[in-house]
Amino acid sequence: MSWLELLAAGLGIISVWLTVRQNPWCWPIGLVMVLLYTWLFYDWRLYSNLLLQVLFAALQLYGWWQWTRGGERHEGRQVSMLPMPGVVRDLAAGVLGALLLGYAMATFTDASAPWLDAALTAFSLVAQWWMAQKRAQCWVLWIVVDLCYVAFFIATDLYLTAVLYALFTLLAISGWLGWRKDLALRSAA
Repeated sequence: MSWLELLAAGLGIISVWLTVRQNPWCWPIGLVMVLLYTWLFYDWRLYSNLLLQVLFAALQLYGWWQWTRGGERHEGRQVSMLPMPGVVRDLAAGVLGALLLGYAMATFTDASAPWLDAALTAFSLVAQWWMAQKRAQCWVLWIVVDLCYVAFFIATDLYLTAVLYALFTLLAISGWLGWRKDLALRSAA
């Protein structure tokens, strides 16, 4: 455990907590976190996760824009549900991304866990894409992905990061409940 990992983990907790509360400051704080994790994953030779952090950096900027200027009136997005055809399409893209990235990492790098790392990377991107668009289903996918990450980081002896992802799981449960409540209140009005 390094001071850099500790700082990145702390920023991650703050960022996800702000996301649950639908506070747009989650995005710039998240951007700093993912840049720190980019460095850490390079050191740990988790290249799919490194790539994920680079893509997350772009998605942090996209999410910040969506939450503050997106939507039909450019006043920021509201929580919504993605229709089932979109869910199926995006999950299928996650499977395809996992297979392609897993093959590339297993074939062309010395990645320490190419297939699992690639699968978690691909589905994290789907969850982050949904989050940037304020799709409530992002939290269900984050719960599943975060639980897998907990086991993965324990197996790779990255205990602080495993604890971070356990906290992310609890925050994702809170996010799911809170965003569903927001949806119910808006549909009742």
